[in-house]
Amino acid sequence: MRFVLIDRITELTPHQSITAVKNLSLAEEYLADHFPGFPVLPGVLMLEAMVQAGAWLIRESEQFASSTILLKEARALKFNSFVSPGKSLVVQVHVKKHEGNLWDLMASGTIDGASAVSARITLEAFNLADRNPAMAESDDLRRKSARELFAQVWTPPV
Repeated sequence: MRFVLIDRITELTPHQSITAVKNLSLAEEYLADHFPGFPVLPGVLMLEAMVQAGAWLIRESEQFASSTILLKEARALKFNSFVSPGKSLVVQVHVKKHEGNLWDLMASGTIDGASAVSARITLEAFNLADRNPAMAESDDLRRKSARELFAQVWTPPV
């Protein structure tokens, strides 16, 4: 199962920052078990929302040159509040440093202006074919799929 945790991108400045929104609905299947009687977005999915926002920033900054963007490291991860159904997690990610295929980012998530989560994350952008040339076709499919999804979550200002 693939979790798409970014519902829309509200601001995007390539090589600098992104703001995105994750709306939490009671219809999300995992909430039945996390936790019964007190449904909240799991902390690991709060982190994943920040990673996905950072990945969109990297893809747009590199014109979708990389097929794969993975979390390499999370530091200073702090959970400050619960995200409950009906709330929106507003995720902001800022580039701190970019060297080669590594992006060092400051990420945070807020609910109604109050801090819910924050971290410094390092993402690695690469193509599978860089490690195995037989994966070039898979890279093409992954980039195509990412472009299609990006068009659904981001509408550039006119």
